[in-house]
Amino acid sequence: MPLPADGLLTLTPQGLYCRAAQAWIDPWRPVPRALITHAHADHARAGCGEYWAIASSEGILRQRLGQDIRLLPVDYGQVLGIGDARVSFHSAGHVLGSAQIRLEAGAESWLVSGDYKRCPDPSCTPFEPVTADVFITEATFGLPIYRWQSGTEVARQIQTWWQQAPDRPSVLFAYAFGKAQRLLAELAAIGVEHEVLLHGAVHNLMASYREAGVAMPPTVPLGSLPRGASLAGRLLIAPPAAQRGTGMRQLAGAQTAFVSGWMAVRGARRRRGYGRGFVLSDHADWGGLVRTVQQSRAQQVYVTHGQSDVLARYLREVEGISAAPLAGHFEAERSGNEEQAEPS
Repeated sequence: MPLPADGLLTLTPQGLYCRAAQAWIDPWRPVPRALITHAHADHARAGCGEYWAIASSEGILRQRLGQDIRLLPVDYGQVLGIGDARVSFHSAGHVLGSAQIRLEAGAESWLVSGDYKRCPDPSCTPFEPVTADVFITEATFGLPIYRWQSGTEVARQIQTWWQQAPDRPSVLFAYAFGKAQRLLAELAAIGVEHEVLLHGAVHNLMASYREAGVAMPPTVPLGSLPRGASLAGRLLIAPPAAQRGTGMRQLAGAQTAFVSGWMAVRGARRRRGYGRGFVLSDHADWGGLVRTVQQSRAQQVYVTHGQSDVLARYLREVEGISAAPLAGHFEAERSGNEEQAEPS
């Protein structure tokens, strides 16, 4: 279902556009003014004239988009006058600096969720429920089978798995931005103090989290170790693409695991070739999605990403909320990969 032509937000070839603010939210192509929900590559693209984003995401945005980008940092809850619209950014609980974006003009208010999660995460600001007339929500894990355990429970499972292999390396494959840092924070929260090795792609994104004061165990890049150093009993966190990289040859014989919400699906771990799967996602599970829609008090809901048809139908038939999938570019962004555009 397309957005109404006379709504506060419309869908253009460049992406979701607010005429009142003369701005696009997470544009797909270069535009003069971009409002950014977070720094994952499928939401923050290079070439825009200016970027408005939460201040704590500045380091990663500059690293990924260029040090010289025109970036206007904002704080959570700060109400901004942009053009003829009132715009505010509210925590999405997804990754460091992630935000929902609320726009208001005249008597109409819209909320764009970006990616979000509802469960506690020691690596980023907790999710903030926000109300609006119209809500555009993601539905990456929009099926009732997706129900998350706490990060604490998963961290304890990982700690046990790691400690049971003192004679060989343990490699956790996780997305380089967001998931890797959350894993470190969850491990620190249960008392892990052992040094953790990091693939270079993960190490390069650590500074913003350290500067934000996120408590994590000590880390060191794998590439800094002396040639021939023993890796027995060591834990390494690496992005999924590194599984097939030549740099992993020194880890022959390691036990491996993939950390993702997709590990909740029977057979997913085996298809991807990992020895173990741990279920931990930086997106809302089914209950989190439904609760967020309820708390938004929106009169109209549009659902993007993933299982948009399923969630929209549930909202209509069970919750009595006017809801529809949002047709367009969004549906191409999810194909069994939480951060499809995440670099190696």
